[in-house]
Amino acid sequence: MIRRNNPVLGFVLIALGACSHPAAGENNGNSLDIFCGTLIDGETDSPKHQVLVRIVDGRFAEVMADASREGPYDLDLRDHICLPGLIDLHTHLTDQPGDTADLSVYYQRSQEDQLVIARESARATLLAGFTSVRDVGTYIAWTDRALRDEINSGSAIGPRMQAAGFYLTVPGGGGDLVIPGYAEESIPVSVRQGVARGSEAFADRTRLAAEGGADVIKVIASGAVLAFGGVPGEPEMTPEELAAVVEVASARGLRVAAHAHGARSVIEAIEAGVTTIEHASLIDEAGMRLAKEKGVTLVMDVYNGDYIAREGREQNWPEEFLRKNDETTEAQRQAFSRAVELGVPIAFGSDSAVYPHGLNARQFSIMVQRGMTPMQAIKSATTQAARTMGWEDRVGRVAPGLYADLIAVREDPLKDIASLERVSAVIKNGVVYRAP
Repeated sequence: MIRRNNPVLGFVLIALGACSHPAAGENNGNSLDIFCGTLIDGETDSPKHQVLVRIVDGRFAEVMADASREGPYDLDLRDHICLPGLIDLHTHLTDQPGDTADLSVYYQRSQEDQLVIARESARATLLAGFTSVRDVGTYIAWTDRALRDEINSGSAIGPRMQAAGFYLTVPGGGGDLVIPGYAEESIPVSVRQGVARGSEAFADRTRLAAEGGADVIKVIASGAVLAFGGVPGEPEMTPEELAAVVEVASARGLRVAAHAHGARSVIEAIEAGVTTIEHASLIDEAGMRLAKEKGVTLVMDVYNGDYIAREGREQNWPEEFLRKNDETTEAQRQAFSRAVELGVPIAFGSDSAVYPHGLNARQFSIMVQRGMTPMQAIKSATTQAARTMGWEDRVGRVAPGLYADLIAVREDPLKDIASLERVSAVIKNGVVYRAP
């Protein structure tokens, strides 16, 4: 039941319509009382019951278990399980899966063309319950920054974002949009902003990203699955190049996410000082143990191999991409299981854009099938993800002082993790974007 006389709830219609909406972190001084039948707070392992969640000025103000069921409440979720807003550490909100069949579309599009796609992707992601994301690379440089700024200003709907701006990659590497049959001199400069070779050049590109407003730096350390010519198991950047990026980024307070499929690249990236290893498809036990020792988080996109194998073939994606996906999907899932056994830090990251935005939560089922408990999977997308991106004082838990990001589902995710694919309510910054 929704009590309609609270002005915050008016934003249900505003947010989903064509009007402007509240800027990030704002809800115009309003308060909101929510009654949750059950609350998984993202911090403790035991759910709380009959919980009053009071939101003031866009932040959690009070969280009271065993509250009266009488109300009145602005949003009555007594038949729901509430959780913190989910976090996806590996998204590409400016891209879409259909474009993988012909990557040359990025040669023709303007940034504004790409932003039209990005706005829809961001909206779908938020309404699926993901209220914060890292956007770890875009082909058309700075489109993710533009989307982030639109969301922060309130002119677009979406999760709060950390943006990378562009990929740092070697010439012809996994982040360089070189396509067979196209002359390199015909490729727009906008899709090659981060291409470099050598430590000094990579340091310069890192400074360019930092000074341009990047929140996180993304390096392509190994070959990629969805790129021409690369071998996922082989290094592309050298240890010296990786170290140069980390040195410049760290001096500016930025974290580094390393795309690294191969075992050698994983170890070299960890030793260089990166914060996260993305994909880690072919990581070996030495890499896992080193990640655990150094506190480096693995972000393993263990669902999307199914989507690529099925939909990629239907959509006629390049045969090279499909072959490399077949070679890495099961290996990555076995590595994931072993990493869980060893207690390596793992945070949720879907690689959305490989599969459609808004379907991010499909990955949870694979994570549980491959060794995580449902609570571990939930924490990978709440507290662990928040800590990994340096936002543990802002998001990831339902606790006083943090941004008021809350979602609700009807079925218990501790019994059926797939319930997170069916979100009934989404609140971000105390603003209701979806309600039962």
